[in-house]
Amino acid sequence: MAHEDLATVGTEADARTTTTAPAPHGTGAQPDAAAGAPGGASAAGRWLPRIVIAGLVLAALNLRPAITSLGALLEEVRDGLGMSGTLAGLLTSVPPLCFAVFGSAAPRLARRWGPGAIVCAGMAAIAVGVVVRPYAGGTGGFLAASALALAGIAVSNVLMPVVIKSWFPDRVGPLTGLYSMALALGTSLAAAVTVPMTQALGGSWRTGLAVWAGLAAVAVLPWLAVVRQRATASGPAADGGARTGETPLRITSSPTAWALAVFFGLQATAAYITMGWMPQIFRDAGVSAQTAGVLLAVTMAMGVPLSFVLPRLASRMRHQGPLAVFLGICGLAGYTGLWLAPAAGAWAWALLMGISNCSFPLALTMIGMRSTSSAGVVKLSAFAQSVGYLISIPGPLLVGTLYQHSGGWSLPIALMAGLMVPQIAVGVLAGRDRRIEDEA
Repeated sequence: MAHEDLATVGTEADARTTTTAPAPHGTGAQPDAAAGAPGGASAAGRWLPRIVIAGLVLAALNLRPAITSLGALLEEVRDGLGMSGTLAGLLTSVPPLCFAVFGSAAPRLARRWGPGAIVCAGMAAIAVGVVVRPYAGGTGGFLAASALALAGIAVSNVLMPVVIKSWFPDRVGPLTGLYSMALALGTSLAAAVTVPMTQALGGSWRTGLAVWAGLAAVAVLPWLAVVRQRATASGPAADGGARTGETPLRITSSPTAWALAVFFGLQATAAYITMGWMPQIFRDAGVSAQTAGVLLAVTMAMGVPLSFVLPRLASRMRHQGPLAVFLGICGLAGYTGLWLAPAAGAWAWALLMGISNCSFPLALTMIGMRSTSSAGVVKLSAFAQSVGYLISIPGPLLVGTLYQHSGGWSLPIALMAGLMVPQIAVGVLAGRDRRIEDEA
């Protein structure tokens, strides 16, 4: 498979990495073979990496507000569009399905146009989808515009690790941490301010949803600069170029790729269950609705600082399995507390589950460390995220079914805790110091 089109976004960065020291032992991110920079590229080499970092942060801020803002106004959307309860319930399962379906197309799109161009298009799709869906007219138009926004999120989800690998091969951990922190911040921000912002803007749910398109429109700008630089750059892209005689990478033959996919799917299952059902668990235990909402916000906010720190720590370790074990144990402790004393220790359980949900940035970091090239990272990212999001779809629905038929939370919480055991096991397997190119 030709690699040059996958790494074109990193042309300037690859030229820059020829003069930098190799990555520290154990980071798993070795600088790719570099090509010479164009003669006039020295000035661009100074400012363009900063533009890429700004683009990463802005893109990450936009990868969840389209979802969490809808959750905050779901009741108003249901009433405004005349949605049935069943359709509204299915709407909460659409994001992981779209992530799985559209995310699988990211490698092909990146090979054709380059990752930077696809991320730029993804941000534009988010902006258009978010601003159009409240005014599309009827449930069908709302769902179609939502799918457009989710498609933009899906391809950007997959390509963020390869952009980091291409541009900053010796700083995978810190940049993944920055990206993950911004993603957690965007998630928490949309959940916290959508309702009061809607009220401040006149009370219309349509305005409250559409306003988030402005943030996505701003995120398009730095990626336009990256795409423009790609178009004017000369010479082959780094990442080894087109390696003649290289055996095509069969991602499905790698045990590490499968371990990462299952780990990603199980952590996503836990996250969606937490976001969807944790407030109801607390409310059924006697906690007020307002406090239950604050507890969820605390759980989500834990991801902001930890998502910045955890990838840095993981990138310095040869084996990330101990981190997967620690996060899983926090999840087990949190679910055990929910089962035994949900109201009495509510704040402790919310903190523990917030720590456990930081398995997401750990998974992203391991994706960036388990391949030797940008081309391998984009294939691994697409595979792990597409398969992982498919795995996550049944979880929240199964929890709801168990709750409805058992009349309580004992069985659903037992399921949540039980899923932590295989998550720990595959996390240990995925954390081993291996590369998919050596296995596939």
